[in-house]
Amino acid sequence: MIRPDARARLWQARDLFVSLGVVALGLWFLRLGGYLLVPVGAAVIALGLGLALLALRRLRFARPATGPGLVEVDEGQVGYLGPMGGGYVSLRELAELRLLSRGGARFWRLKQMDGQALLIPADAQGADQLFDAFASLPGLGSDALVAALEKNVVSGEDSLGPVIWRHPTRANRIATP
Repeated sequence: MIRPDARARLWQARDLFVSLGVVALGLWFLRLGGYLLVPVGAAVIALGLGLALLALRRLRFARPATGPGLVEVDEGQVGYLGPMGGGYVSLRELAELRLLSRGGARFWRLKQMDGQALLIPADAQGADQLFDAFASLPGLGSDALVAALEKNVVSGEDSLGPVIWRHPTRANRIATP
């Protein structure tokens, strides 16, 4: 009954719908009133609004999977399997994160302590999993990730891009190949 592309978009926005349901539950508690349910309702509404904010950021982070390769995130390790290469990076060993552009395409550049870097297309299949992985980095907010992706890129222009995140204690010890 529903077009496949519309169904996929609705499925992608399911977190937003759940958070709006939590807000509705909080409003219902508020409507019931009383000394106990009003504060509980306010807390549930605050929780729902926080979840909605994260869901909106996750939606803005997600890109259509039109790029080459496959991204895997498992147990604090990010992997990219592509047609021309790939590799794995441990989030514990990550020293720097950039979003660079090359030939009009966007790539996440994950640099380890030993100087090795992994390039992951921002539109690879499974790249939306990177949102939660990157948001777990110390000192990196989800708003910085979304803001970096939403910056306009001049088509065909190559750019190393600004540093989105650098490990606070390891930044000065990055090996250069």
